[in-house]
Amino acid sequence: MWTEVVTALPATTAFQAPASESSLLRCATVLGHPMPADLAALLRESNGIEGEYGAELIWSAERIVSENQSLRQDSELATLYMPFDPLLFFADAGNGDLFALLAKIDRPDVFVWNHEDDSRTWVAPSLGKYLEWWLTGQIEL
Repeated sequence: MWTEVVTALPATTAFQAPASESSLLRCATVLGHPMPADLAALLRESNGIEGEYGAELIWSAERIVSENQSLRQDSELATLYMPFDPLLFFADAGNGDLFALLAKIDRPDVFVWNHEDDSRTWVAPSLGKYLEWWLTGQIEL
């Protein structure tokens, strides 16, 4: 389903091999919560999606774990920013800002975290709309 949704959009994308169930289980174990259902389903089809010029529209399961773990455990960042635990980062905007889903709340909305002012702004009602709006330029940062 996800590859068909993204392929139908007017943008250049490249899909990766699907993430394994063991990889998704490792994500849940390391992060302390399961992946949101839509993100897990997408990763089962493509373990990351690359856009034009190598931009990562969706990170691989492994990068999702490493980036979130790094942000959540960095003591210096903890003095500068609100806690990252409520967020599950899954992509970057290419300018230092990161896209996130809510980690432990069953809510499909996508937010962007601004690395300069620590704001967390709603940008899309779902992962599907994030992909559509980001690829068609409707999300501007």
